[in-house]
Amino acid sequence: MEVELNNLLPSAATAPEKIHNAIRWSVFAGGKRFRPALLLATGQAFSASSDELIRTACAFEMVHTYSLIHDDLPSMDDDDLRRGRPTCHVRFDEATAILAGDALQTLAFRTIAEDDLLNAETRIALISELARAAATPEGMVAGQALDMEAETRQVTRAQLEEIHRFKTGALIVAAARCGAIIGKASEDELAAVTSYAAHLGLLFQITDDLLDVTATAEDLGKTPGKDAQSNKATYPGLYGMEETRAAAINAHRTACEALDRIDRPTDVLRRIADYILNRTG
Repeated sequence: MEVELNNLLPSAATAPEKIHNAIRWSVFAGGKRFRPALLLATGQAFSASSDELIRTACAFEMVHTYSLIHDDLPSMDDDDLRRGRPTCHVRFDEATAILAGDALQTLAFRTIAEDDLLNAETRIALISELARAAATPEGMVAGQALDMEAETRQVTRAQLEEIHRFKTGALIVAAARCGAIIGKASEDELAAVTSYAAHLGLLFQITDDLLDVTATAEDLGKTPGKDAQSNKATYPGLYGMEETRAAAINAHRTACEALDRIDRPTDVLRRIADYILNRTG
């Protein structure tokens, strides 16, 4: 994964050097690579090869990293720490961070479009999945907009779930679906994968909200307690800690139940759900 990302991204010496250094600062900051790992695991469950999957997995990491760069900006979440070190706009400057995010977003789609190990029909399907998950009206950008609006008002449980289904869940669902699409999953299998990933995305957000309350900056690699300081809509804020933990267990169980509908080797996908439930950072 790291080797392929290094090959796909412009070198730090490529002009304009400042932008490419900012891109590499953000991409190679030591993230968990959760979305590409999910794509790879799902694709491999459907017998797709690593070579067929790796470029699309890298494209998802590019889009995810671009979203973090932009989320951290002073005009958005105004964060100074990401993945244990200064955020892109702090390390460089705000304009450079915006441009680095813009470049990563478009490089992601180029990466899929130019993947000659996949046929044209598959590439179009993958680009459509990623674009839908990243944009509006039901993707990551819409979720971020709703999340920012929620800072100024009280939200209902339904509204909270909508925010996180868009902001966090959409890209996670798309990653799993893209792995299954490359692996030529049937429509029934794709529906089960979608259900699994939707509940996995919910689980990811619930545990993320819990960690913002309970973890240290060293554990998280970012500033804890920011959600409360920014008046963010969160599961602990709306449900309380005990009910939030119960919701995490329920999301984990429902995700694993969806895998029971797939007659494929899904052990790795189950372990991913276990990891998310029990993660500490």
